[in-house]
Amino acid sequence: MIYSFSLKTMMLAVGLALFLSHVLALVKGQAVKAALKDFPRNKSAGVILTALLATWFYWLVKTSDLGEFSNWRGLVLYLTPVSAVLAIFFMQEFLAVRALGGLVLMAAEPILESAFLRDESSRLLLVSLTYVWIIVAMFWVGMPFTLRNQIAWVSASESRWRGAAFAGIAYGALLSVFGLLL
Repeated sequence: MIYSFSLKTMMLAVGLALFLSHVLALVKGQAVKAALKDFPRNKSAGVILTALLATWFYWLVKTSDLGEFSNWRGLVLYLTPVSAVLAIFFMQEFLAVRALGGLVLMAAEPILESAFLRDESSRLLLVSLTYVWIIVAMFWVGMPFTLRNQIAWVSASESRWRGAAFAGIAYGALLSVFGLLL
């Protein structure tokens, strides 16, 4: 186990992140819509997120037990920053979306690990959400234009935007309450 987050901590962290981000989307709707519409092709965000993803991956390879692949550690540690730089220079189209998808996939592991072998039924709220994120993130990595389409769809009407914001607020509050009750 690389991470040692408790289920309570993870439920509170994810719940508060959902709650606060969706409150912001509700309160500052126009600014958040504009930022989201610019995000898929934002080169600065792509570079920052790619660097963050490469750093996290590098740390995991450096500190994890790779088992039978331990003899590959040096090569992977060398190729990680090289591949990040190459991605930044040669994969500029939707780089931010691809890197965000990679970060979501990396974040799924500590979330799922916190719920592993726990008896509480409330863990399924967190686990179900995480698996939805995993599926969506795989599409973002493989077909990054889907995030652009998702942003366009949710921001096309005020009722969709408000509905999505209220759903995120409610789910975040639910996760936070169950996290506090653990």
